[in-house]
Amino acid sequence: MENSKINIAIVDDHTLFRQGLAKLLSESNEVNVLFDAENGADMINKLCNHPLPEVILMDITMPIMDGYDTTKWLKENHPDVNVLALSMFEEDKPIIGMLKSGAGGYMLKQSKTGDLISAIRGIARQSFYINELVSGKLLRNIQNNQPQKTQNAGLSANELKFLELCCSDYTYKQIADMMHLSPHTIDNYREALFQKFNVKSRTGLVISALKNELIKL
Repeated sequence: MENSKINIAIVDDHTLFRQGLAKLLSESNEVNVLFDAENGADMINKLCNHPLPEVILMDITMPIMDGYDTTKWLKENHPDVNVLALSMFEEDKPIIGMLKSGAGGYMLKQSKTGDLISAIRGIARQSFYINELVSGKLLRNIQNNQPQKTQNAGLSANELKFLELCCSDYTYKQIADMMHLSPHTIDNYREALFQKFNVKSRTGLVISALKNELIKL
């Protein structure tokens, strides 16, 4: 069943945590740890010698190249690699910062192993993982920034409905079925909205929709 495992990498400057987590996750039948790295620069070097991971677990505070810059680099150079932020911070700023940098989700280091594997599975399948922690911080960030209404930003009723469903854990195929549209039409909506909001991920789309008060979680 090796082929069905999700290939991941772990980037964290705490060696004991990084290697302990790698060992713990390797014992599951769902995850294959390709490599671990102590910071973003180390990760970039190791990517030259390993296959691309599907998911990278990313710490935030690291020397030389931190989680924000490393995530931005990945989104620019390997946009298909999904980043799941893994940190001790529960504050709004680092969570929103990582999501804006391109991370598809955010988990706390004190999370249970089963919950972390579920998040890895979710982000590998859908490129995003929105849990209660993330949705709560998103909403508070929106409220604190007092977003301006954009009168639907020129979006059609179907585009607005698509945005709303993007905030759920439905796959794009399920969204197509629910809207009675073809997957191709849904792909067109997604690409058009990516361009309109200048984002590259489903999480970025959700953040933009929330900031513009187009949808509510």
